[in-house]
Amino acid sequence: MKNFFSFKDVFSPKLFSSLRSYSKERLVQDLVAGMIVAVVAIPLAIAFGISSGVGPTEGLVTAIIAGFIISAFGGSKVQIGGPTGAFIVIIYGIIQQHGLAGLLIATIMAGILLILMGLFKLGNVIKFVPYPVIVGFTAGIAVTIFSTQMNDLFGMGIQDAPADFIHKWICYFEHWRDINWWAFAVGIASLLIIIFSTKINKKIPGSLVAIVLMTLVVWLLRKFGGITSITTIGDLYTLPSGMPTPHLPALNLEEGKTWINLIQDLFPSAFTIAMLGAIESLLSAMVADGVIGDKHNSNTELIAQGLANVVTPFFGGIPATGAIARTMANINNGGRTPVAGIVHAAMLLLVLICFGPLVGMIPMACLAGVLLVVSYNMAGIRSVIGLSKAPKSDFIVMIVTFVLTVIFDLTIAIEVGLLLAVILFLKRTNEATVIRSFSDEIDPTQQTDIRLHGNDLEKLHIPPYTEVYEIDGPYFFGIANKFDELSQRIGSEDQKVRILRMRKVSFMDSTGLHNLEELYLRSKRCGMTLVLSGVNEQVYHTLEKAGLVAMIGKENVRNHINGALARAEELVASESAK
Repeated sequence: MKNFFSFKDVFSPKLFSSLRSYSKERLVQDLVAGMIVAVVAIPLAIAFGISSGVGPTEGLVTAIIAGFIISAFGGSKVQIGGPTGAFIVIIYGIIQQHGLAGLLIATIMAGILLILMGLFKLGNVIKFVPYPVIVGFTAGIAVTIFSTQMNDLFGMGIQDAPADFIHKWICYFEHWRDINWWAFAVGIASLLIIIFSTKINKKIPGSLVAIVLMTLVVWLLRKFGGITSITTIGDLYTLPSGMPTPHLPALNLEEGKTWINLIQDLFPSAFTIAMLGAIESLLSAMVADGVIGDKHNSNTELIAQGLANVVTPFFGGIPATGAIARTMANINNGGRTPVAGIVHAAMLLLVLICFGPLVGMIPMACLAGVLLVVSYNMAGIRSVIGLSKAPKSDFIVMIVTFVLTVIFDLTIAIEVGLLLAVILFLKRTNEATVIRSFSDEIDPTQQTDIRLHGNDLEKLHIPPYTEVYEIDGPYFFGIANKFDELSQRIGSEDQKVRILRMRKVSFMDSTGLHNLEELYLRSKRCGMTLVLSGVNEQVYHTLEKAGLVAMIGKENVRNHINGALARAEELVASESAK
């Protein structure tokens, strides 16, 4: 128990180890990388904040607070934290249902869940989420983000557009006459600038180039062209000139509801935020490890993500996680320690304090163009195409997860996707587990547990009144009944010994143990003796602990088939002598 809860194992921030051998050269590299990442993060933080249904300030605050905490206390040297597109859908849904205060409470709850995941060493377990599920809900989120940007891209000016996918598009088609072609031109121009600017200069983020140029264009159109119909951030939001002061979320409970009721209502959303944050951050850290040749601490990373999501809501921030695009930008520009992430947070704070009015001049259509590119990159077209060539079951899991994400929400999509993945895994395991029967002889050249004597390769003959079965695969609930049905179908009344070869049984669960006990009792009622062959040490311990070794008899549990056949001959001979 002491080792399980060893705090040093679960919480060892990379910042502390990185600073032990820090140098001036490394500081310069981290400063440059941190400033460049901040430039990349500015438009994304603003766009994610607005698209989530809060505002640009909340997006920037999240990038500052969460970015600092994740870098300072995280388990990766190069991870950059902040708001991401993956959360847009779930955040918007929570705000629609529970308001901003409900979102802040859900984020804190998610942070606590992430901390508990790290403390209980669940960092490695999270990585086992099936790939088709990840691709499905990532592509679904991308489509949802795409759909949320149509209002700003076309400048329709729709207030309180429906949250769900289908009704949202119905609303768009109903307002097609309200399209602002000036805004649409700005959005398309932004899109083209982002696409082509990277081909000219990869060092400067295309999103930043688009925002600077389009903000200037819209300002000129307003000042000299009299065109004021292009909506900007400042037209919709008030930007503060500094960091918000920390405060408790103002919560107005509905009549008849208590805190317990609210927590119960918010728990599914909080769980989704926690799972999504854990998956995205750990996947980002794994990709980063492959590039820089390092190994992150998954549990420390989860704790840092949890701390960030607990603290950020008190400043009005939204859920945050590791952002793979900003993390890769950090790596590509020379960042190799958490100092780069801290510099990135400091630069964003400087922008919030000193350049708030300039942020307010950014056109909404331009941000829509930025998010369209984000959604395209997030969609993972290559991954989707790759899964289309994979086994049909994997493709089905991906499609179902995708559809549920788009039509319903992430909570349902993740739950159903994981359930389908588990069911298909069990089905494959069941199909892969082979149960064989032998009635006359066994070929020693094909059986690894047979004891050969010299060059004796003659086939082993099964004694009369003896039947032999072999399980090739794990003996668990998925195949227990399968074997049960087979043994009932093949077994005959005149048999005296039933040998069960278990040399390829890697483990047994409780259902398998129960099924084996039933097999023993049925065999006993029929006057048959059950003999086990080739039981490995782990399975033997499981059988012994469950009392089955004592029930079957130690003399009837043999290490290999030779011993089991010899035991069968003894039993048949003793029965014949009676």
